[in-house]
Amino acid sequence: MSSSQNWLLRPFQERSTQIFLSVLFAALVAVTFLHLFMPQDSALHVSAYTVTLLGKYLCYALLAVAVDLVWGYLGILSLGHGAFFALGGYAMGMYLMRQIGDRGTYGDPVLPDFMVFLNWDELPWYWLGFDMAWFAFIMVLLAPGILALVFGFLAFRSRVTGVYLSIITQALTFALMLAFFRNEMGFGGNNGLTDFRDILGFNLRTDATRLGLFIATGIALAIGYVICRAIVASKLGRVSIACRDAEARTRFLGYRVERVQLFVFVVSAMLAGVAGALYVPQVGIINPSEFSPLFSIEIVVWVALGGRATLYGAVIGAILVNYAKTVFTGVMPDAWLFMLGGLFVLVTVFLPKGIAGLLQKRQKQPQTQEATA
Repeated sequence: MSSSQNWLLRPFQERSTQIFLSVLFAALVAVTFLHLFMPQDSALHVSAYTVTLLGKYLCYALLAVAVDLVWGYLGILSLGHGAFFALGGYAMGMYLMRQIGDRGTYGDPVLPDFMVFLNWDELPWYWLGFDMAWFAFIMVLLAPGILALVFGFLAFRSRVTGVYLSIITQALTFALMLAFFRNEMGFGGNNGLTDFRDILGFNLRTDATRLGLFIATGIALAIGYVICRAIVASKLGRVSIACRDAEARTRFLGYRVERVQLFVFVVSAMLAGVAGALYVPQVGIINPSEFSPLFSIEIVVWVALGGRATLYGAVIGAILVNYAKTVFTGVMPDAWLFMLGGLFVLVTVFLPKGIAGLLQKRQKQPQTQEATA
């Protein structure tokens, strides 16, 4: 077997990956079964609303995995991954808007409703091609990927690191948020893109389509997780960790650190774009608020709570925090941000390795006891 095949298959030999994929597959099967075969009046029935909510959590989980790849294994604290998430979402939203056709409020077969309302005469050039699914899906990867490539090339070449890089990434997403708020940009301004109808010919408002999107998101999470584990377990991953722990020494040994950083950063951005693309058809809207720096900071909290440099910890943190957000914003909406900040402080002080670190510690205790017995 060639080394490339070994590189791709290595994650499936890891116990943590096997457990993660098994749990994810079991969850997808269980939700599907309870949604389709349990009566609606049963306590075990999973409603279409819950399916969509769980699908949103899985999108956030994929986004958290992307952030953990660069923060946990490369040591780059990105406070701008919300921008890559939003760009993937806008690429999908543009495709969904083109699918509306003449069924919009103004009945224009080409121009989206907001363009007709703003008296646009023709479709902007950067909207061309988004009536084709394959083109839109490519742009889901290219839009965040190209931005990450250009930004990363300039930043890593200049050897911007640490808190300075974090501030620049936050400034990037804030600048994009301000730009997308403008109606002149041609992306719907403050209202964003919404009122979606179809995806690949399937009605987005049916329960079957919602379930299909949930399953597709789960599969995307599994693929994204395996890709990240393959990178981490490879020689590239070991060099990435070396860059994180001793960048100057890694450079002295002859490695092109900026190339390693750039490659991992671009892969992470593309995964974030895929998460955004799957998020949009499930929630039914994409607007500039997804570029908010606060959202990017929240992603970091998910990863910190779950456990850095574990990948599966990022998934745990994303799901738990967003479930708590769903519960507490319904009960105490004004107090949620204070609770989130307090949670981050508590985790940093008392649980620096997150939930995953706590689980690993408990697994090691019986082994230590057996060794000393």
